[in-house]
Amino acid sequence: MAPRDFSTRLTRRALRVGLFLNDELVEKLDTFYGLLFRWNQKINLTSIADPDEAVDRLLLEPLLAARYVPASATRLMDIGSGGGSPAIPLKLALSHLHLTMVEAKVRKSAFLREASRQLGLTATVVETTRVEELLARPQLHETFDLVSMRAVRIEMRMLNTIQAFLRPGGHVLLFRGPHGPAEPVVVPPLQWVDTYPLVEVMQSRATLLQKRPIGAYVPRGTVRSEA
Repeated sequence: MAPRDFSTRLTRRALRVGLFLNDELVEKLDTFYGLLFRWNQKINLTSIADPDEAVDRLLLEPLLAARYVPASATRLMDIGSGGGSPAIPLKLALSHLHLTMVEAKVRKSAFLREASRQLGLTATVVETTRVEELLARPQLHETFDLVSMRAVRIEMRMLNTIQAFLRPGGHVLLFRGPHGPAEPVVVPPLQWVDTYPLVEVMQSRATLLQKRPIGAYVPRGTVRSEA
């Protein structure tokens, strides 16, 4: 994952997926990518070796997914932030977001703090803990408008945990590969909204769920009575 000719590679691949990146965003992503490359030589932040795949997966997927973040969202929690993707590219694309990155491993958390510092990210904090441990902090309950996570598979236990941090009406943004149904099985108060294609060559997808307010959950295929 060498950083040479990064700006050219990034701009070219962005255009392939329908993204036009301004110079400031390209510069920020260049800085982030360079940091990721250097730190990855010391600690395992990503196993992606192919430069094109790294650009597509770590940078372009979050930038494409930013299109589907509700305009009303102001507070984002990213779970298992690791090497900073999707959280940091999402923050760079949507600078108004207040970002909380949750990462249990100390050295990865150190990278996230250093990347945030060098990128000049404001309203950004790193929590070095497992997300389950944050349940003991009631001030975080129903605080966030959006929770993002890369999901190898969709697990009900994890969804039940992270929905506790969402305000009613808030959303979960799951970054997924090509496997599994477009409409995953979820349980109230979460409800599937849609699944969107991201990078076509990778068949990656973003699934958006919503935490419905109490009494507002409507099973798909049913009609609410107006009596």
